[in-house]
Amino acid sequence: MKVFILEDERMLKESIREYIESLGHIVTDESDGEQASNLLRKEKFDLLILDINVPNKNGFEVLETLRDEKIFTPVIFVSAIIDIEDITKAFTLGCSDYIKKPFHLKELGLRIENALKKMNQLVCEHINLSKNYTYSTKTQTLFFQNEPQDLTRKQQQILYLLVKNINFVVDFEKFRHDVWFGENIDNSSIRAEINRFRKSLKEDFIKNIRGLGYKCERCLKV
Repeated sequence: MKVFILEDERMLKESIREYIESLGHIVTDESDGEQASNLLRKEKFDLLILDINVPNKNGFEVLETLRDEKIFTPVIFVSAIIDIEDITKAFTLGCSDYIKKPFHLKELGLRIENALKKMNQLVCEHINLSKNYTYSTKTQTLFFQNEPQDLTRKQQQILYLLVKNINFVVDFEKFRHDVWFGENIDNSSIRAEINRFRKSLKEDFIKNIRGLGYKCERCLKV
């Protein structure tokens, strides 16, 4: 797992880094909030550990910037701030956890382990359809960068059928039976509905298999 640390106390940052690396994770760190924001826009991480009181841009502002740009990487705040209003703000902004300084490194390890479990559970429930699109098999919801997408009822039915047959071609007869429930609808009307759906997507993950039908494939994210 790739972990990013924002912490301006040098000794603490080095201790956290060494401990997380000893758990087998890859670590990148910064002490400046502005530099951290710039890096996090360019590079993908699995988990962020952010201090709040850091130079140039505090941890809250870093997280706000990420969420504004639709980057929803899990965040653990590590801070000496104990005011309940600030802690409430941290969770309102979307952090996964909050650890008050001083803390034992093993406690941080337990929080990271818990974040990993949540991430693994999310991966099991979600199918990657493209770089940024995932589909929840549990709730039958399409997500773009972890944000649920609004679909019409017909689009939901089309997508459910495609994902149910992931990596396989769904022919027009199957669409007619499962989406239009046997209605007397011709192939061109089905094609038009699917094409409207495809045009509404930010990334087109529905493949047209000429003369046969359509399919979705699992995307291996890098």
